[in-house]
Order: sequence, then C-alpha cells, then structure tokens
Amino acid sequence: MSPHASSRSNVPRANAPRANAQWGGRFATAPADIMQRINASIGFDHALWRQDIAGSRAHAAMLAHTGIITQEDAAAITDGLTQIATEIEAGSFTFDTALEDIHMNIEARLADRIGDPGRRLHTARSRNDQVATDFRLWVRDATDGIYAQLTDLMHAFATAAATHAASPMPGFTHLQTAQPVTFGHHMLAYVEMLSRDRGRFCDARARLNECPLGAAALAGTSFPIDRDMTSAALGFDRPAANSLDAVSDRDFALEYLAATAITAMHLSRFAEEVVIWCSTPFSFIRLSDAFTTGSSIMPQKRNPDAAELTRAKTGRITGALVALLTTMKGLPLAYAKDMQEDKEPVFEATAALSLSLAATAGMVRDMQPNIERMRELAGTGYATATDLADWLVRAAGLPFRTAHHVTGRLVARAEAAGIGLEALTLADMQAEHPSITADVFSVLTVDASVASRVSYGGTAPANVAAQAARWLRELA
Repeated sequence: MSPHASSRSNVPRANAPRANAQWGGRFATAPADIMQRINASIGFDHALWRQDIAGSRAHAAMLAHTGIITQEDAAAITDGLTQIATEIEAGSFTFDTALEDIHMNIEARLADRIGDPGRRLHTARSRNDQVATDFRLWVRDATDGIYAQLTDLMHAFATAAATHAASPMPGFTHLQTAQPVTFGHHMLAYVEMLSRDRGRFCDARARLNECPLGAAALAGTSFPIDRDMTSAALGFDRPAANSLDAVSDRDFALEYLAATAITAMHLSRFAEEVVIWCSTPFSFIRLSDAFTTGSSIMPQKRNPDAAELTRAKTGRITGALVALLTTMKGLPLAYAKDMQEDKEPVFEATAALSLSLAATAGMVRDMQPNIERMRELAGTGYATATDLADWLVRAAGLPFRTAHHVTGRLVARAEAAGIGLEALTLADMQAEHPSITADVFSVLTVDASVASRVSYGGTAPANVAAQAARWLRELA
C-alpha cells in the first residue's frame, strides 16, 4: 500500500466528550464538543499508522538498549505493536476521536493490550518529536513512490521519442508556428523537465533525512537515550542537531510540496498540449476509448478528460503548497497546534500528483500521433523562414540582420501571393536580393530544416535518436 493510501480500518468514531486519559490529569472536566472536534486529527492522520508503529518499535528497542526500560517490557511493546498493526491492516481497529490522533490511539490500544509496559513506551519522547518523525517517514516514503512514477513516465516519453525521432511537426512559440521540429524532440523536452523534477525530489529527500526522535517536546530529554540508534533504525542519515528546530519546522514538507507543485505544473503543460492536439483543427494525436469520455448529448464527441483533469489538479496541488506556507509563516518556536494542519495538504497533494502521473503515463503510451497531419502543418506559416535567413548568411555572406530583413520581405511577398516560401520563383527571390541562387530551395523543405539543426540539443533526427537512446539506457 502506498504511504498516502487510506487504511481499511473503521472510520474514526466520535465519542461523548470526556477527559483524555493520555493527558487529562491536569484537567478536571472534559473538553467541549466543538473543542474536541477542532482538536482531533485522527480523521486524517491515521494515514501515519505504519510510520508511527515503526517509530515506536525503534524507540522501544533504544529504551531497552540504554536500560531505561527492561528487555521484557520492550519485547511486550514490540509484540503489542505487531498485533495492533495486524488489527489496522484487517480493518478491525477502531480509531477514537476522543484520543485525538494516531499516536494516542495506538498508545492507548497498546496499554489495553499489555498494561504498564505499554504505558512506559512514551518515556523520553513527546508527541512533538513523535509526529515530526512519523511525518518525515511518510514524506520520505511518498517521495520514493513519486520518484518511481516519474521514472516510469520519463520512460514512456523517451520511448515515444525514440519511435518518432524523425517525425516532423510544427514547433511553436506564442502558439504560433515557429520552426519545424520532430515529435520525438518534443517528447524529449518533457523527459528533461521530469528529470529535473525527479532531482528536486531527490534533493528534498536528502535534506529531510534527519531524525527528530529524541528532541522530545522542544528541549531534549534528561534520560540517557541513544539518538544515533533510533536514527539508524529508521533509515535516517543522522539525528536532527537542534531539538527546537527538530519539532517546530516543516520545511521538509514545504520543499516536498514545492517539488510536487512544479511537477504538477509540467504535467499540466503537457495536458494542455494533449487537449489542443486532440482538437479537430489540430488532429495531431488520437487517444483511444481508454483515455477519453463521451458526451451525454453529442454522440460524435471524444473528450480528452484525463488530460483536462490532470490539468485541473494542478490548482489543488499548488494550493496545498500555499496553504502550508501560510500556516507556517507566523509561528514562533517551537511547536504550535497550527502545525496539525500540515498533513492534509501533503496527503491530498500526493494523492493528486500520483493519480496525475499515472494518467499522464497512460496517455503517453495510449496516444497515436497523426504523422501525416503533423508533417502537413510543419511547413505552414512560413516555418522555414529562419532556414532562408541562415542560408543568406552562409551562402550569400549577408550579416544576419540584413538576411533577416531580406527574408521578411520575401515572406511578405509570398503571403501577398498566398503561397509558401518554397513556391516563390528564383526571380521573385532575386528581386529582393540578387545574390540568391537556386540552391536556396534546398533548405526550404521541412525535412531539410529539421535535419540542419545539428547543434547539441537540437531537433536533428540523429540528435533526437541519440538522446532518446541515452535516456532509455539510463532509465532502464
């Protein structure tokens, strides 16, 4: 199960307000119902149960290793946590809203099962360092899942690029025809974008991989704990060096959301192109029934809804980043309950991005490019005008600005006649500049244009084929 998936356990139940047995010694009466409702987070943070149990196992082992609790108590705790994990997996664990969060729900159940050993588990830790640890573990797991999906999507794009390394299509700037490129080159642009997205997730993962456990509430603990032991047991690189920072910052979640939002933006750009390319005026690609829907009234419609919904989810994901930034911006050190609002945006953004990545990979593998249509339009809009200007520089020795001006006059002449540049006569060409020879027509075809772009990173088919092959090797 992915780290953001909901468990199959019972829906958290709302009980009549009562003093919380985990912290209620200071309080004589129960909280108001509305206080209990706004305070509880179990409705969403039950998603952290795996991470919470992992953290508690590591903490119990360390407490026993340092002699803070007995080995017998640690064994009972470990067995009890295993049984609780089985209950949650089976859906028989009932989450209790009165216990506020996943941490107290598990601890209370542990005490029910094993008695006093379960009540000793919380020695030398606080919910503050506990939740910070759990959340880092969850985000780390989610990062690994997103990384794998990005790799799969990059492979889909690189495969399409290898197949269509030499298939011409119009290249656009301002959504106006600019120069011919190849469809494979266009696909590789997204491989590059996604590779940077993947790198951002890797960077964020490296920075988050410090263990808060042992920071306690904010000041550390007087017990002789071994933070290196718990850090290593949970796969962290090191313990967090400052207890205040460890419990009070969520920049690891913000950086993760920033990477998520940038990735979603890239997916949205491709989704927009899919919508355009599927439209009748373009007809560059066709999606099958698997990735389109119909209309309730217009029987001819084939709507690219997977692309449209991927595009739409970008707003939700970007909103998650803005929401958490806004929550964190005014908080003094150390922990404040505002930070309970950190998880839902991360959970929701992760689910939305994971779904969008899967849908995009499906569309890339499903789409059938209309090679003839793209080739037909690749040469329209005077797309080879730059090739003409470059020829004037190379063959006629004109300065580029002069060549640009001459080419502009030739485009205007062709436009007035309602023909393409390649349809002008040599006499028409020489009327604008006498140094033009018949050789100029050799550069005015779509194939000649794309073949000429041999600079590193250019759209020449040989370049595209080589880049696609390199990516497929790396992604394998």
